[in-house]
Amino acid sequence: MKRLRIGFLVSSRFAQTTGLVTAVMQALSDAGAVVDVIHPTQGALDLSVVRVEHDLYVLKKTSRLALSIAGALHAQGAAIVNPYPVTVALRDKIVTSRILQMAGVPTPATYVAARPERLTPLLAQGPLVLKPYHGSDGIGVRVVRTVAELEAVRAGRDPILAQRYHAPQGRDRKIYVVGGRLFGVKKVFPIRTEQDRRGEPFTPRPELCEIARRCGRAFGIDLYSVDIIESEGKPYVVDMCSIPGCGGVPDASQLLASYLLTAAERAARGQRLSMAGAQA
Repeated sequence: MKRLRIGFLVSSRFAQTTGLVTAVMQALSDAGAVVDVIHPTQGALDLSVVRVEHDLYVLKKTSRLALSIAGALHAQGAAIVNPYPVTVALRDKIVTSRILQMAGVPTPATYVAARPERLTPLLAQGPLVLKPYHGSDGIGVRVVRTVAELEAVRAGRDPILAQRYHAPQGRDRKIYVVGGRLFGVKKVFPIRTEQDRRGEPFTPRPELCEIARRCGRAFGIDLYSVDIIESEGKPYVVDMCSIPGCGGVPDASQLLASYLLTAAERAARGQRLSMAGAQA
């Protein structure tokens, strides 16, 4: 029987240590799969040799070069988790926000502007949360309450995403979705300690589960995470992530390895990768 081949597209900063990705790779290898780490930045890459050689590709770190190589593989019919067009959309918070809005997901009022000062009139209705539109891990996120604070924001070439600030009640609710299974973890942001990274598991109530599933249906995927804050009794989705780290999820490495093996088997048979994709 042919062994499944799974390639991990990673950034140049990737290091095989004791992290989750390495544990997932080891679990896949133990299960009999051939696992390759693909460093697109090691030396000069002849693009003419970029071809589909694996049953499944995993796009864990979306560096610009890794994402471009994933796009080249996608154009050749490669099976990628998560699919290249979805990963591109989820990297762009402007696109993500609008897709979630159209899917009926509760999100804060969201605005985009070319320069910070163009957001000034919005402060009359309350504080704003400013985010890099291509940001991740909470880097560059700030709450702006006054015109003076907004004036201190440096303008760049990229547009600025702003969301209406809703004071959270307690910790953020992060919901990880792996296949048909949902896992809730309460987390503090920004993360400062290992305990912050692990968070505290909780059982999401049905309303939050339905919101999380609606996010997945909007993009046709079933591997992702959503960040939900609750303010004045109302939930708001404030972020969504492709290929989540699953911090705080029990047996995360085995769970993800099992998911990826199933995805690789489906891809090898020419089927859709996820059930959400099949329903979309």
